[in-house]
Amino acid sequence: MEMHQIRYFLAVCDKGAFTRAAQFVYVSQPSLTQAIKKLENELGGELFKRGRAGCQLTSLGRLVEPNLRQIFRETQAVKAEAVRFTRLNTVPLRIGLMATIGGQRLSPFLADYQQDCPHIEMELIVDSESSLLKQLDEDQLDLVISAPTTSLGASYQLSLLYEERYVVVFSRKHRFNQFERIDLKAIQAEPYLDRLNCELREKLKSVCQDQGINLYAAYRSNNEEWILNMVRAGIGIALMPEFTLQLDDHKVKYRHLTGPEISRKIYAIYRQPTSTKPELQVLISKLGLGV
Repeated sequence: MEMHQIRYFLAVCDKGAFTRAAQFVYVSQPSLTQAIKKLENELGGELFKRGRAGCQLTSLGRLVEPNLRQIFRETQAVKAEAVRFTRLNTVPLRIGLMATIGGQRLSPFLADYQQDCPHIEMELIVDSESSLLKQLDEDQLDLVISAPTTSLGASYQLSLLYEERYVVVFSRKHRFNQFERIDLKAIQAEPYLDRLNCELREKLKSVCQDQGINLYAAYRSNNEEWILNMVRAGIGIALMPEFTLQLDDHKVKYRHLTGPEISRKIYAIYRQPTSTKPELQVLISKLGLGV
């Protein structure tokens, strides 16, 4: 088993298709396919099933995916540490981002920070909140940007960065284009695309139950890009945080949700011992400028 095989395998998992995965890792599709085939031969079975909607993991694929992802993550961490060791003139900051947080709101502030602090080396890790907090506890991360729904305890320090509303997302040809805002009750008449990674998923279920609203989940996915692909194709509508959407995506439209309005708060989370790290405080200050 070679590291590039694991990288290609994870790319297919994340992108949902061999073609997009090959583009993502900058190799030809035949090279990626051959590498996946060799990995399947070594592991003793098929890892993906191909269909019209893309690639899905087989039972074997689902079994090995967490371990292969952990191997890749640890290998990347070792490489990053080696690079830092050979570049002593830089100050590393390792930032964890919850998977459902988009770059639209944060990217400009990260770019501004990099210009003001060119000696800072920044590493962005996208993962689930539980995994990121574990890495923060183990000093593998300096900062986590997340939307916690429960108390994290006294060992963490939280700084509010911004608040964002949830919006109704639909294709450009959808009938919702004619409305300025969309009531939650109007959604139940539409095929609903369920975001399994949504941290407010249970809250939404509770609100729907209180109002007697039944959302029919036509599609479920833990991958934000797959949900958006289904929206673009006109398969259904989704509820998403407004800053996860790309401004230049002309195939996707959105309207603010009413009845009720749902929002989330995004925080910078870090451990108390690192609160005096000046580079970290400067970054948190810049990220929170829009609050």
